Amino acid sequence: MLKIIARTLSLRLSLMVVCAIALLLTAALVVMFHFSRQALREEAMRDAEHTLEGTALHIDNILLSVEQTAGNYYWDLMRHIDQPERLETFCRELVKSNHYVVGCAVAFKPYYFPGRENCMTYVRQNADTLQTLDAFRSQPYTEQEWYTQPLETGRACWMEPLLGEQPDEALISFCLPIYDRTMQTVGTMGVDIPLSRLSDFILAAKPSPNGYSTLLGREGTFIVHPDSVKLLHQTVFTQTEQGAHPSVREAAEAMISGKSGFKPFILNGEQWYVIFKPFQRAEVPGRSMENLDWSVGVVYPDKDIFREYNQLLYYLLAIAVVGLLLIFLLCRLFTHRQLLPLTMLTDSARRIADGHYEETIPDTNREDEIGQLQDHFQQMQQSLAVHVGEQETLSATLQERGRVLRKAYSQAQEADKMKTSFLHYMTNQMMDPSDAIDKGVTTLCNSYGTASPQEIGLVMENIQQQSDAILKVLDHMLQASDRETTTEMVESGKEVVHE
Repeated sequence: MLKIIARTLSLRLSLMVVCAIALLLTAALVVMFHFSRQALREEAMRDAEHTLEGTALHIDNILLSVEQTAGNYYWDLMRHIDQPERLETFCRELVKSNHYVVGCAVAFKPYYFPGRENCMTYVRQNADTLQTLDAFRSQPYTEQEWYTQPLETGRACWMEPLLGEQPDEALISFCLPIYDRTMQTVGTMGVDIPLSRLSDFILAAKPSPNGYSTLLGREGTFIVHPDSVKLLHQTVFTQTEQGAHPSVREAAEAMISGKSGFKPFILNGEQWYVIFKPFQRAEVPGRSMENLDWSVGVVYPDKDIFREYNQLLYYLLAIAVVGLLLIFLLCRLFTHRQLLPLTMLTDSARRIADGHYEETIPDTNREDEIGQLQDHFQQMQQSLAVHVGEQETLSATLQERGRVLRKAYSQAQEADKMKTSFLHYMTNQMMDPSDAIDKGVTTLCNSYGTASPQEIGLVMENIQQQSDAILKVLDHMLQASDRETTTEMVESGKEVVHE
């Protein structure tokens, strides 16, 4: 793959363009999503605050409704406090009058009514029917906090959740002290709300697809929670003991600290957020405004807050990938078409390098750098073709001259051999006359005083004959030399004329 990229200019240009666009697009998306995530988080926090306010108001409305219902029947009870036989009817009517209430208990001090040591009535709604229960929980009612606390304080109050074995047995009670005509506390009236029913009413309006509202007691007990198991057997700290992330405990401690705030935590490997504040009841004339030390919170999973954000991120990433792929293909097509002349010039240059100097370079109508390059390459090819043609002609001429010179050299060698042979032959021809002349001269020198005129004449005649013979040989050599010179001049003239 790397070799293909290294050898293909259009592919490299396309990749460079796509990488540059991808870098700019990534930077733009990072900046955009950074600020949009902040804006989305702020908007989610505002929505959570509104949901929190609405949840707290909804819970307070339920509690106020129960308080008002209990207060209305309380005054009716006070008018008939000396008629214990009416307690059951009183409790039944109170439970019927408010759909949040599941049970009502009225208990007096032992021996308050002579002859009735255990004067207590508890009416509980069960399967759309009202039942009077003789036994009230496991221990005597005189030892139960819902009964003892109002007697001790003399004030109406909401009790901490009382856990049970069944969902309907997890209760929260509103209790009022009962006074006799001397304003002495003689009993207690308690109105029960099941935590599961309270949670159902509160959680009906979900803050988000997976979010929920919660209400914690002062000890971290769940008063409102979508999981009924937590309502029965757990506090907010139980999860930490069961191996939950430490951030869960931090968020729980922050909630029950009595402060308002925002805390992230990790639950089951997912990021969650809780926004919380102390639960405060609305001030209504005649309402008991003791501090309940409850805390209300709205819990959101991260995926709910940023679900649309994440979906948008995925859509944009998919669009970006498809867009970059299309840009790459378009760039690849465009650059490939634009660089086709370079491919043609590359092939032409390779063929010219192989010796095909007559390679035809087509004309072009382009005026850009590639068009100018093609024009200059065409001019270079034409000049190179002319230059190579001249070189070939000159090479042919030089080869022909070399051939003529080689032939002339061969002829010169042959002529030189002939001259040498001829000179040897002529020299041999002059040897005998030269010896004869030498002998004659020697004889004359030795016998000049004693030789007769006839002998001297004969010797002189012999010397003359031999001299004539040598002259003939020399004359013949001169004639032969003249003929050879004339022949060479004629051949040279022919060669000059031929050139």
